[in-house]
Amino acid sequence: MLAETAGATVVGTLIQKLQAPSSTHYIGKGKITELVSLKKESPYDTVIFDDELSPRQQRNLEEILQAKVIDRTALILDIFARQARTREGRLQVELAQHQYLLPRLIGQWTHLERLGGGIGTRGPGESQLETDRRLINRRINRLQHEIQDVRRHRALYRRRRKELAVPIVAIVGYANAGKSTLFNSLSRAGVVVEDTPFSTLDPVTRRLSLPDGQRLLMTDTVGFIQKLPPSIIAAFRATLEELSDSDLLLHIVDITHNRAANQCRTVEEILAKLHLQDKPRITVFNKLDLALDGEQELEILTKVPFFEEEIALPDANIALISAIKGWGIGGLLGKIAAHIGHDPSRLTSSPPFMIASH
Repeated sequence: MLAETAGATVVGTLIQKLQAPSSTHYIGKGKITELVSLKKESPYDTVIFDDELSPRQQRNLEEILQAKVIDRTALILDIFARQARTREGRLQVELAQHQYLLPRLIGQWTHLERLGGGIGTRGPGESQLETDRRLINRRINRLQHEIQDVRRHRALYRRRRKELAVPIVAIVGYANAGKSTLFNSLSRAGVVVEDTPFSTLDPVTRRLSLPDGQRLLMTDTVGFIQKLPPSIIAAFRATLEELSDSDLLLHIVDITHNRAANQCRTVEEILAKLHLQDKPRITVFNKLDLALDGEQELEILTKVPFFEEEIALPDANIALISAIKGWGIGGLLGKIAAHIGHDPSRLTSSPPFMIASH
């Protein structure tokens, strides 16, 4: 799905079971031979590895395969670059791209390098490499400063929210679980909804009034996936800080997915890495309309693959909904209201900035 989202046409797939990856080529010699022969049957110009490759592994594979080799991190960064629409999003993507590129610069100028060692081997290739490193390091420092300004700007917003005692509810979940659909259903935000990973990259915040009159801010965030590279989590720290300041998390789970349990675990693991494992939350099982298929709502719990596996949820609060059909939304809002608690100070009008997205 990630490859297709990036615009690739997948012509073949290979899997190898190893106790440990090869330090030089990631995969074994026999699998490399198989990969080379596959090129005759199904011509390809790019090979994507579903893991992070070292610069050395990537260079060696490209020399043998005579094709572009990219890893999971590069693939995700490419998708992020396509989806980033705001200045903040573009800054964060560019920072992650430069940090990824820096250790991989060697080999970019091999056509200029001179063979041999000792005196006289310091050719234009090495000079160009040093120049590129300096330029990238300079750009990384500048991007880090600009993102730091974004963090300070966000901190001012959060401080203002705390002064106004406006509760914040953040929507989290695996990619394609239906977060943006639910966000639109609750807030009429008009966020773009696509059946692709990371269709929502930049966080969007809207004001929402609950049935009992309470007002809150709801934020839609980027979807999580398995093996989300640490470098990407670090680059998007400013965005993910929105989660740390929220009063409640809505963890959206696609109840129809045959790997829903694994997806749920992945989200919980990423939240733990962000030190958010103790944050109050409601686990929202979405796409009930697709799972129901004429059955009664209570009976669906015994028929969905997700419940065939035991998984420890951090909270007993569970909601069954269909975001696209609007089923169960009233019950979900009631659970949100119960979590937030009634506070008359939250019924006062909010300043204009509360309505705008950032």
